Amino acid sequence: MTESLVRNKPGMASVKDMPLLQDGPPPGGFAPVRYARRIPSKGPSAIALFLTTFGAFSWGMYQVGQGNKVRRALKEEKIAARSAILPMLQAEEDERFVKEWKKYLEEEARIMKNVPGWKVGESVYNSGKWMPPATGELRPEVW
Repeated sequence: MTESLVRNKPGMASVKDMPLLQDGPPPGGFAPVRYARRIPSKGPSAIALFLTTFGAFSWGMYQVGQGNKVRRALKEEKIAARSAILPMLQAEEDERFVKEWKKYLEEEARIMKNVPGWKVGESVYNSGKWMPPATGELRPEVW
């Protein structure tokens, strides 16, 4: 295209004679450019999260405390029940021990009948102190 068509002038003598055509902002200016980071607020706030977590933790610890109280009461009940029947259990164990001891002495007398000077039931350790056997059976091999 020629200069005459673009600027409606027959010709041009110099560049300085050209009218200025400069782009500018539209009337009222451009819309503002959004350059800030604007994240929409979704979900509960930090204080709401903290209070919810604190409440759940507090409720859980309360439940643990209540469970401990119940467990403690059951444990005390079990201890009381065991201590109530302990004399009966000890009497049964003493009766069983006496029967086993008699069997043991009879077996000892039968085995050692040919040994001169052997006293049935006498301790071979000579400590002078009687100690009950540590296991439930006196001699497992003797029946």
